[in-house]
Amino acid sequence: MTDNREKALQYAKENKEKFLNELIDIVRIPSVSTDSERKDDMLRAAEWLTKKLADLGMENIEIFPTPKHPVVYADWLHAEGAPTVLIYGHYDVQPADPLELWETPPFEPSQRGDNLHARGASDMKGQVVATLSAIESIVENGGLPINIKFMIEGEEEIGSPSLVDFMESHKDLLAADFCLNADAGMLGKELPSITYALRGLAYFEIHVNGPSHDLHSGLFGGAVRNPANVLMTLIAGMKDADGHIQLPGFYDKVRSLDDEERAQLARLPMKEEFFLKQTGAPALWGEKGFTPVEHVGARPTLDVNGMLSGFTGEGAKTVLPATAMAKISMRLVPDQTPGEVYEQLVQYMEANTPEGVTWDIKIEHGGNPSISERDGIGVRAMAKALKQIWGVESLFKREGGSIPVVGNMQDILGIESVLTGFGLPDDRIHSPNEKQDLPTWYRGIDALIHFFYNLV
Repeated sequence: MTDNREKALQYAKENKEKFLNELIDIVRIPSVSTDSERKDDMLRAAEWLTKKLADLGMENIEIFPTPKHPVVYADWLHAEGAPTVLIYGHYDVQPADPLELWETPPFEPSQRGDNLHARGASDMKGQVVATLSAIESIVENGGLPINIKFMIEGEEEIGSPSLVDFMESHKDLLAADFCLNADAGMLGKELPSITYALRGLAYFEIHVNGPSHDLHSGLFGGAVRNPANVLMTLIAGMKDADGHIQLPGFYDKVRSLDDEERAQLARLPMKEEFFLKQTGAPALWGEKGFTPVEHVGARPTLDVNGMLSGFTGEGAKTVLPATAMAKISMRLVPDQTPGEVYEQLVQYMEANTPEGVTWDIKIEHGGNPSISERDGIGVRAMAKALKQIWGVESLFKREGGSIPVVGNMQDILGIESVLTGFGLPDDRIHSPNEKQDLPTWYRGIDALIHFFYNLV
């Protein structure tokens, strides 16, 4: 086994260019799940994965259709007595807009220095290809020591709306000891990380409607409610001056941080300077009584993601708009749920919306928060693997973002997830000029090779 491990590591070293070319191939595919015109590209990405899985000798490969985008499944189950790992990934990516801010086209990968720039290079095609490359290195040098299953979806960037039903109807197919999910990341090039908690997400559109049509602001301004003014006032009232969210009952189920966990989080290298550097903001701000690292991982949020009303073109147009819309997202922590937060938002709107306008709320998508054990077989194997490559102990962190599938797997499949990854905080995921640091990516492949061997 040790011999095979060394051979696999050597194989990975000798095939860096091959692995990089495969990453380049798949990031060229504009698999934007939110764009209906990219449906064929979504299928192309799924087919690229099935071909690669077949080349690796995986079995029972299938593209399962869903109401939106397909799920790719494959397995290899011949390691008798060894654990079974369900490998999760997603092949969809965020839209590339605004295109004018990209230094090079988002779906024409460009290597500049140590970085590969392209949409999906980090989130998450880079992590999927790193996993496949590690498995190839093992398969070509003695074979897999453990059993594996793959579930690679195409809807993560839109909240995985089809995945719950897929898992509910394929529980036996997906049965495993735990899940490997590389959709998290590292805190720095020399700071290998394992994530044990994720915030959930509740995403809404709020519409406020006033007159039947846009009005002349001189003829009618002051005589009727302006939906834009009303919506801004409502949004402003959703938080107080200390950053506390004012929806009724919002904090009733928020799980408190104990002294031990706060001490652990305080050890992370994420002080004020870290956030100022990563954000480019002139100053930090957050809920009173908590530190920045607690703000982004352990406390719930409410943020405006976009607003639209009236005239927004060049120049002036004296219009009193008939409607106003805001997109609102809330990051949730254990034990909040999107459904309960929706009811709280409704109660707030009912209590605070003045006469003269009507309103409605559109539910976009949501996902439950999750928190996982820090001492399972998979976590121990990953912590050891990261130390074998980086030479330091792993950092355990809460993640501010949302990966709904982790909580869904706990609820539906009864399995925990090992959350790691080899993206960096400055990878600009979801933003123009997304990139993957390649030296870190290659080390990640080596760490995954160790991980699979460490399980036996």
